[in-house]
Amino acid sequence: MNRSFKQIATAIAERLSQLLTTQVIVFDYHGGLVASNGNVPSPYSVNGLESDYPDGMRVPIEVNGQIGEVLIIKSSNSEAISLRPAQLLVELLLNQVMMERIPNEHELKNKFIHDLLHDSNLSEVNLAREGQILGMDLTRPRAVILIDAAEYILSASSLRESEPTAQILRRAQLVIGSVVSFFHLPNDTICAYIGDGEIAVLKASSTQDLAAWTAHTEEPGQIDSSWANLRALKRAGAALLERLRCDTHTTINIGIGRYHPTLKGLTLSYQDARAALSLGKHLYGQNQVHCLDALGIAAFVGISHERTKIDLAKYLLSPLDQESELLETLDVFFFENCCLSTTANRLSIHRNTLSYRLEKITSLTGLDPRRFDDAMQIRLALFLRSLHNDSTKLCKCPIDERWDQPYLRQTTDELLYSTMQYR
Repeated sequence: MNRSFKQIATAIAERLSQLLTTQVIVFDYHGGLVASNGNVPSPYSVNGLESDYPDGMRVPIEVNGQIGEVLIIKSSNSEAISLRPAQLLVELLLNQVMMERIPNEHELKNKFIHDLLHDSNLSEVNLAREGQILGMDLTRPRAVILIDAAEYILSASSLRESEPTAQILRRAQLVIGSVVSFFHLPNDTICAYIGDGEIAVLKASSTQDLAAWTAHTEEPGQIDSSWANLRALKRAGAALLERLRCDTHTTINIGIGRYHPTLKGLTLSYQDARAALSLGKHLYGQNQVHCLDALGIAAFVGISHERTKIDLAKYLLSPLDQESELLETLDVFFFENCCLSTTANRLSIHRNTLSYRLEKITSLTGLDPRRFDDAMQIRLALFLRSLHNDSTKLCKCPIDERWDQPYLRQTTDELLYSTMQYR
């Protein structure tokens, strides 16, 4: 039996029995019992019930191609009603129930964005058309901001794995309202409740769209387009986090995804935000904004997608792309197990000069090679970037005598272990 038919039949039996103050039974095409507002004697068939209820009135119904029959049992307590008014009343109730089951605009939008973020195989032409029908401008560059508001949204239900209730959806809509209000322009931000207490925001991410969160001292540089404006997105996320915590008075977490070209890139941006949110909450706690570039070595170890790890490595080292001397210094520094004196000797420079170079690396990248976690990030980034460049060297400025050393043949896991010998 069609589940939809049973749900609609149950609703009709309940409402019709309330209106007529009598028993109502609904059967399928074969006479099998589908729904009733009271006890039904055996056998569960129309023919069997005709003898038990000789005054029963039968009205045929059809739901999405499935035929059934409504049996209205006459009783001394019920008001008299003829067949034609009964038929009209059943049709009216059927149309009412069917209309109530039609998804509203919010539900359609939520489903559309959920599918858009989770399935990269969908047709971009169809996605653009459906988005346009729903009033969404998907032609602008967008990145995903993933909001974990489960403590607020799901507190409406003790059964977190059950179907979303009206109260849960209402709370989700309140969070969405706060997001739209925060960004000021409703058509600048596309939001949807995607389940499990999470809101996905498809934030317009061009430089103009993020002008309010862009620092005047920032320089564009030669950053890959997928990482462009990430700092501004993180600032926007931090301000949004503060706003949502104030509005909900509960725990909120936010994951920031990179911008990726084309509509299918939104799936990749969602995956970035999802990974950052999951790892960030686990490692760094609640009420924070999480992004791949701020996860430390966890991003290289906890993310399985190789392309993402290589992209992250290139991004972290991009400030050094034109600093050949600093790349060489890093390479020797790691070769010498992070020992300042032997590194300075091998480079034939004063130890103070080496310290200056390491300070400059820290200033440019935000990572200090003299700190354990930062040193691991830099070394892994150098290694991963070299794999992408199909090179046997860890940087652009090798010292020839080092290239036959065993550490160049290490795997990523061996690099992690050997870096722990840091001294």
